[in-house]
Amino acid sequence: DHQGQGHEFGMTQAFSTMRRREFIALIGGAAAAWPFTARAQQPKMDRIAWVHPSAPLDNLRSSTDVRAYRAFQDELRQLGHIEGTNLTVERYSGAGRLDLYDTLARTVVRSRPGLIFTSGVEMARGLRAATTSIPIVAILNDPVAAGLIDSLAHPGGNITGAAVDAGIEIWSKRLALLKEAVPQAKRVGLLSSPGYWDIAGRAGEALRAAAPTLGLSVVSCPVEQAAEPDYRRAFATIQQDGLSALLVHDQAENFTNRKLIIELTRQCKLPTIYPYREYVELGGLMAYAVDLPDAFRHGAQYVDQVLKGAKPSDLPFYQQTRFQFLINLKTARALNLNLTTTLVGSADEVIE
Repeated sequence: DHQGQGHEFGMTQAFSTMRRREFIALIGGAAAAWPFTARAQQPKMDRIAWVHPSAPLDNLRSSTDVRAYRAFQDELRQLGHIEGTNLTVERYSGAGRLDLYDTLARTVVRSRPGLIFTSGVEMARGLRAATTSIPIVAILNDPVAAGLIDSLAHPGGNITGAAVDAGIEIWSKRLALLKEAVPQAKRVGLLSSPGYWDIAGRAGEALRAAAPTLGLSVVSCPVEQAAEPDYRRAFATIQQDGLSALLVHDQAENFTNRKLIIELTRQCKLPTIYPYREYVELGGLMAYAVDLPDAFRHGAQYVDQVLKGAKPSDLPFYQQTRFQFLINLKTARALNLNLTTTLVGSADEVIE
């Protein structure tokens, strides 16, 4: 019995020694594999380019005071795209130099980002000309009229995003509101890049069609480049021409220069209607506006879907259908405008 017990103990000891060696070997193998496992578990790093036609680069960072741009970045984080962790954002600005947009577009495309996020028709046109393969998500005023896509429902190609107007008829609505605020007006202007006035299917065509029914004539107030001297020249011409009122186009370049535009309209004592509430909050008279932060949030959602494998051609353009009419009564008083109770009562928001 003792011999049996001793044999059993010896077998157990030998087995334990073998198991211990196997365990040590297993641990050693696992330890060697840990760095590879850790690397394998690191998050995929997506790389996108944010190309703005005119905004300073500081306005495109998470600390920005521009609500629309902050909404875009906040929504990306909510969707799990954390800059510096699993997302790299390369930021570019065209500084309002329309003549350099195509060059900037080619520079961006050569860097081969996984996706390009942009805004403004002219910048989007340059990017689309530079690439048909890199996905583009864009915030645009009217991509169909601009010839960038075939239809909002079926954009085709490599571009999708959010449309921030409901077609060119929005301009006749803005013109009618301006006429109601300034009933004595006879001659009004559109502040925009020349293309928005000249090209068929754009704002200029809509305004020229609507003006006679309101007893108005509409002229172009062109801004060749989105720089302060160009805006000052445009307003000097407006004063010389004796215009009664003004419409400001919803192009991205104007939005970047909104503080300057408000200052110049105030100096000229010119009743003006704007495309976004941000102008009215800065002292603009009134706006028939889309929700720009909402459009940028939807832009972020499309960025998320494309990074996860969706094709831009399969994503219909998001189109806002709700608009907000805002009036700044302090500005109206400064302009000596006697706004009717009907007009003020129709406003969704009145800023006192």
